[in-house]
Amino acid sequence: MGTQAVLRTLPLAAMAAVVVLDMLAGPSLGLLPLLTLGPALAAVTGGERHTALAGLVALVLSVPVAYHDRLLCRPQNTVTLVAIVGVTAAAMLACRLRAEGERKLANVRLVAEAVQRVLLHPVPRRAGDLLIALSYTSAAVDARIGGDLYDIARGPGGVRLIVGDVQGKGLDAVETAASVVGAFREAAYDETALAGVGRYLEDHLAWRLGGEKFVTAILAEVREDEISLLNYGHPPPLLLTDDGCVHRLEPREEAPPLGMVALAPNGPEPYGCAFRGGDQILFYTDGVIEARDLDGAFYPLEDRAPRLLRAGDPQGALDLLERDLVAHVGGPVPDDAAMLLVRRERA
Repeated sequence: MGTQAVLRTLPLAAMAAVVVLDMLAGPSLGLLPLLTLGPALAAVTGGERHTALAGLVALVLSVPVAYHDRLLCRPQNTVTLVAIVGVTAAAMLACRLRAEGERKLANVRLVAEAVQRVLLHPVPRRAGDLLIALSYTSAAVDARIGGDLYDIARGPGGVRLIVGDVQGKGLDAVETAASVVGAFREAAYDETALAGVGRYLEDHLAWRLGGEKFVTAILAEVREDEISLLNYGHPPPLLLTDDGCVHRLEPREEAPPLGMVALAPNGPEPYGCAFRGGDQILFYTDGVIEARDLDGAFYPLEDRAPRLLRAGDPQGALDLLERDLVAHVGGPVPDDAAMLLVRRERA
């Protein structure tokens, strides 16, 4: 039986326990007023109908209990009946107010997600011999929307992409993410070197934000048989080679995020690796690797990705990985989680 089913039976179990204890203890203990626990608990675990049903059951059970306690025609029984009706009515009102609040919160979140998806337009599914898949898993309803960002563009030397995460939450973070993506689109077409794209983004953030926010990001440029990377404090991508090996593409030295590069002696150094037919590279944000299960264990991305990303087309494989991530958490992920998979077709 699931947790939700157990919670829904809790009011009935509480009222049954009151009846049994009253019958065993006799009239002297006087547990009749405790039947109000039924509708009170039902308001916490269910909706208006569930609460009304619990109140009705409490009224029905109060008759034999009052008869057993010799209170059937006494004022104490009348007071108990009024208390049950009052608690049930108040609990139903609380259920209605809670439901309205949840609907408003859900509507606000849908609007925020729509704004984010409009600003971060869909990426192309193919660029030359590259097949591209995208997964964006929204956070739980009670979490504020984040600033995960991604984009792909053609540059002078090959296909360029960015995956990043803005510090903070809310629409302010979404606005910053959209600004970074816009700057990337401008620089990706014009700058001859990937390092030039990084400098352009750093100057853009310094001018726009004045050091108030930072963005962890990774820039990549896919050329013939290789990929070049610039890592600004972002989780390293995973390279899944055609022969089944998995490599974390970590930089030789850690670099600060965009918006804080000026505080370090040097910016990030470009690094890269071979990227041949059948190879795949998975880019992701920290919402993926920081997702925990009920026992507090982090999602084992490096263990799950090689098996799940081999199946079918890239988008279908990434959808499998996304479902596995949600299953690991056991519900909505606590933070937005973006994943971008780039697969090079075999010759």
